[in-house]
Amino acid sequence: MQFLRNQLDAIEEKVKDNKYLHTTFDAIHTFLYKPNHVSKASGGVHIHDGMDLKRTMFMVVVAMQLALLFGMWNIGHQHYAAYGVNAGLGDAMFTKFLYGMFQMLPLIVVANLVGLGIEFIFAAKRGHAVEEGFLVSGMLIPLIMPPAVPLWMVALATAFAVIIGKEAFGGTGMNPLNIALLARVFVFFAYPTEISGDIVWVDYAPNFINNILGLGVPAGAALADTFSGATPLALAAKGGWSNVLTQYSVSEMFWGTIPGSIGETCKPAIILGALMLIGMGIASWRIMLSMIIGAAVMGFLLNIGGEFISVSMLKLPEANPFFAVPWYYHYIMGSFFFAMAFMATDPVTAAQTNTGKWIYGFMIGVCGIIVRVMNPAYPEGWMLAILFCNVFAPLIDNYVIQSNIKRRLARGH
Repeated sequence: MQFLRNQLDAIEEKVKDNKYLHTTFDAIHTFLYKPNHVSKASGGVHIHDGMDLKRTMFMVVVAMQLALLFGMWNIGHQHYAAYGVNAGLGDAMFTKFLYGMFQMLPLIVVANLVGLGIEFIFAAKRGHAVEEGFLVSGMLIPLIMPPAVPLWMVALATAFAVIIGKEAFGGTGMNPLNIALLARVFVFFAYPTEISGDIVWVDYAPNFINNILGLGVPAGAALADTFSGATPLALAAKGGWSNVLTQYSVSEMFWGTIPGSIGETCKPAIILGALMLIGMGIASWRIMLSMIIGAAVMGFLLNIGGEFISVSMLKLPEANPFFAVPWYYHYIMGSFFFAMAFMATDPVTAAQTNTGKWIYGFMIGVCGIIVRVMNPAYPEGWMLAILFCNVFAPLIDNYVIQSNIKRRLARGH
């Protein structure tokens, strides 16, 4: 390993005068090794820890891997099930995984090439080191997209999110909005047919790689008569909880063998990732717990007053069946846990004070359920709820800090 480091040091001397090559070298060098220059031990004012920002972001990516691996398999499983071929969970498991892997890898490659490419250019222009934040965003963006979203659309959404949402504000650590969610909201509003409706959540038409490798169903096969591609959320919006149970069981929704965004379906995999982040002190358990409480409170209130609210207050001709969905099933129907573990806890865009984290997470839980239940055009709420609360996070922290100052001043008089 020392030999490799010596070779890297020699290369640095050759590229230090070219800002683009040196930026590239610096990114690789600091990813492989900790910095050569560290704070001195004397003085007692510095924290000495092997977990720098790059390694922290890398561990967040590691925490997503179970959801990623399951998502790959589920892409293939939903594809085959749509045609009524190998529809059993244990049928052709490796073939399903290969199918999903070759569908997923291009999304990951495109998101990272575009996002990191833009960050390299901005870093070189500014004479800064390449920031590490996109390691997480580059994985999150593919995981929250439909499996068959066009690659050019992912590239365009990633470029928009990085340039407008991050670099325009100064780069990593300065962005007011979650970058991955900004990419998804761009696709949602710019190309709504590609990320809404039923059919988009199942990759029924394989990409060119899968065609070349012969993966997927035989040519000329027809979609099964029972195939709809509808997610549990879409079914609930149309007919309530009873309509969901006509197509999916609670077990299927919990384990994730349902259509949906690539990384959101398998709840045990996401929960394990969340526990990993909490155990390493990377993600805030306060935000996660308060988000769970907020969703429960609002879901319970809508269960109680659903008919009155939808008929009397919203002036609907009849009660919205989504109001009657039991509050505890909101956790497993969509992307609640994924949003809770990997989106709401973003350390840059979330509240920073401990009290603020409780308020911030609770607000996301409440707003997410409101959007999900009351918005018939979009029966999922976490994307909009988190972005909305991102905007209010600084205000929440300011309120908490000012309250603490006033309380301490009052004690001093």
